Amino acid sequence: MRISDQVRTILDFYEADSIGVRTNLARLLMHGGLGGSGKLLILPVDQGFEHGPARSFASNRAAYDPAYHYELAIEAGLSALAAPLGLLESAAGRHIYEVPTILKVNSSNSLASTPDQAVTASVEDALRLGCAAIGYTIYPGASNQFAMIEELRELTREAKSFGLAVVVWAYPRGGNLVKEDETALDIVAYAAHMACLLGANIVKVKPPTDHLSLPSAKAQYEKHEVPRASLRMRVEHIMEACFNKRRLVVFSGGDAKDDKALYKEVRELRDGGASGSIIGRNAFQRPKAEAMKLLATIIKIYKGET
Repeated sequence: MRISDQVRTILDFYEADSIGVRTNLARLLMHGGLGGSGKLLILPVDQGFEHGPARSFASNRAAYDPAYHYELAIEAGLSALAAPLGLLESAAGRHIYEVPTILKVNSSNSLASTPDQAVTASVEDALRLGCAAIGYTIYPGASNQFAMIEELRELTREAKSFGLAVVVWAYPRGGNLVKEDETALDIVAYAAHMACLLGANIVKVKPPTDHLSLPSAKAQYEKHEVPRASLRMRVEHIMEACFNKRRLVVFSGGDAKDDKALYKEVRELRDGGASGSIIGRNAFQRPKAEAMKLLATIIKIYKGET
């Protein structure tokens, strides 16, 4: 595999990581329609755990089948498929060589009354399945955030010792945070920065709004006139918070939205310097032909072709 100049520059940002970790980052960055561009487009399918099967798959019943998600990721030329253990195991034998995978090693569910995640898979599982990385969610702000951070510390140490990359879902939630605060610019930047400090190779966050939550942070944003009027400006700030653009940061697609709104959002992410998108429901809840068209257009947007 020949590495592009863009990818080589990114890998140089991870100089403290092992050859194994950087090789797996290269696997992700060189695969699919965005391969070599320095951008990522990942299909996450952990919503069955998080929201339940009907809320996730009833709108496109083919998506109840784990193989469907492998096939969508492969045929659309995505960078990777990220999912919990059972989904990856179910179709790995048929498709594991055709797309890099990320094992989501902790999960929540909508039946829980407090924000928390259970560890549902191991580094050993990721190695057994030939994954390029593990994925782990933290809830900065939640009452149990420190236990989650300590779990992540141990999983990160183990994963990197075997050459696996680490993807951190940094989702502020719980505690004193109200819903509006979860996507506030200062809170998302704080969570993304924490993920970097914890050793994340790739950070996943939600696109931030222009809301500011913490009075002490708001004073600094206003004093130093940090631009936040557009999503592009806010993304630029998130990337700056992630070691001055030296970490890969992908942004979630969020709730279902129409094509025009999603394309507009992706263009602003691109123009703000985002490392890419991780889009689940907006892809697999559509009929396959529509999803393929959608993902192909997003790839073109990140490549600057549209």
